Amino acid sequence: MVDEEFGHPRLAAVYDALDPDRSDLDAYLRVAEEFEARRVLDIGCGTGVFALLLADRAVDVVGVDPARASVDVARAKPGAERVRWICGDAATLPPLRVDLATMTANVAQAIVDPQGWRETLRGAYEALRPGGHLVFETRDPARRAWEEWNRAESYAETRIPGVGVVESWVAVTDVSGPLVTFRWTYVFAEDSEVLTSDSTLRFRERDEVESDLAAQGFVVADVRDAADRPGREFVFVARRPDND
Repeated sequence: MVDEEFGHPRLAAVYDALDPDRSDLDAYLRVAEEFEARRVLDIGCGTGVFALLLADRAVDVVGVDPARASVDVARAKPGAERVRWICGDAATLPPLRVDLATMTANVAQAIVDPQGWRETLRGAYEALRPGGHLVFETRDPARRAWEEWNRAESYAETRIPGVGVVESWVAVTDVSGPLVTFRWTYVFAEDSEVLTSDSTLRFRERDEVESDLAAQGFVVADVRDAADRPGREFVFVARRPDND
């Protein structure tokens, strides 16, 4: 299932404008430089922001995402022809051999089904060349980030050229063990249309993620702090063994 904020054409079209600060991607650009990655697979590429940043640096990029509306937004952006876009998921990729695979922002946590998570990790593994790396982030459950997801702390009014003012806010609707469900509400002032998007994230413990990676053949090379959210997230750096 694709969340409405990614799959609804009207919401996908304003996604970037509602979340314009993507400085969180700077760390991933540095990772690409660190590993001298010339071929990158961006899993959960969304509207293509990171993929296009890489393409600007002459990196050969494949962006994959199951949300057709988001991929359509990505394909319409300047320079999009430099990226290979795939509407789908990491479990059904064509044969690839990349240096680096990434899951930025909430992508890893948005894969809540255990089988889907295993298939995603396996798909990333098979897409990597021997010695290639998978890098992704996930929030530390101990920090209970969802306690800050409420209307009072998230309400915003954003004026978007050609669209008008869009009100938005988020509220948690359920917490069941490691699963946190929340609802974004969007109000378009132009015609008073109200759209909502329900999402669920899985908050995995560090040892759980390390075990899942090892089960798919990865070697966990490092677990780092997130540069943009120090002390709040784990950044996993996993490697496909050189001799595999």
